[in-house]
Amino acid sequence: MPGIDRQRIGRTAEDRALEHLEARGLRLETRNFRCRGGEIDLVMRDGNERVFVEVRFRASQRFGSPEATVNAAKQKRIALAAGHYLAQHDDRPCRFDVVALDGDPPTVRWYRNAFEASAWRT
Repeated sequence: MPGIDRQRIGRTAEDRALEHLEARGLRLETRNFRCRGGEIDLVMRDGNERVFVEVRFRASQRFGSPEATVNAAKQKRIALAAGHYLAQHDDRPCRFDVVALDGDPPTVRWYRNAFEASAWRT
C-alpha cells in the first residue's frame, strides 16, 4: 500500500526535523495539528514565541527543492490551521518556519520566518 510508505516517510522526515529543532533549543508543543482546511506538522516554542513548522521532504531535488513546494496556497492553508490553533490557545507572538529535507541521508535546511504570519491572520 503506497499510502503507508508515504506516511512512514513523512513521519521519519518530521522526526528528523523535530530532532534538528530541539537540538537548537525549541520545544515541542503539538505534533500534527489538524483542523478543517489545514494542518500544521509541528507547533513548537522558541522562548515566548510559538512557531508553526511546515516540514517538507523530497528524496532528491530532481523536480525542485522541497521548500519550493510551500507556495502561497500552502501558506494560506497553514495559516488557516494556525488561526484555529491560536483560537484554542493563548495568543502569543508567533512565526512560520519551514524545515526542508532532501537526499539520503537527508540534508536539513531550516528557514526561520519563512513567510509572514500577519498577512493571513484575521
